[in-house]
Amino acid sequence: MSTKTENAERKDANTTVKLEDTWAIRPCHLYKDEHDDCTSFKARFHQYFIHGRDTDCSQWLTDFKNCERYAQSNGNDVVAGAAVIKSEEQRRLTRLRAHYANDTWTKRKQPPEDWAKPLPDWLQKRNENTYLELKQKELLGETTASTEEQRSFCAIM
Repeated sequence: MSTKTENAERKDANTTVKLEDTWAIRPCHLYKDEHDDCTSFKARFHQYFIHGRDTDCSQWLTDFKNCERYAQSNGNDVVAGAAVIKSEEQRRLTRLRAHYANDTWTKRKQPPEDWAKPLPDWLQKRNENTYLELKQKELLGETTASTEEQRSFCAIM
């Protein structure tokens, strides 16, 4: 088969199939930034210090090129988009490997029954008139005039 017919078939296949999980594709410039960061002098020093060798950064550049191809085709280059999605999925699995391998803690299916119980009195007293409490009251519409008068915007220099 000639390359022209292969390209035509690939183009036809690309336009008919739509990708799932396109949310996983980051903006393309981020892949380039990650590659630049991975290959910087500081990163190379850190990699050598931690792992004893340089890390392979070529996947970031490959993802950047595939992302560019996918973006320039307005989402029609399904092969490039699928490659980026697969790479992101692999990256996510690598990052969560320790989480999935953890057998020390049992994972909950739902939160504890008393997860929203009020704070103890000593903790409520400690949080009185803090910025967060005042903001919470303001958001709930519970701000009073006396609370507003207590605030001072005076600064002594």
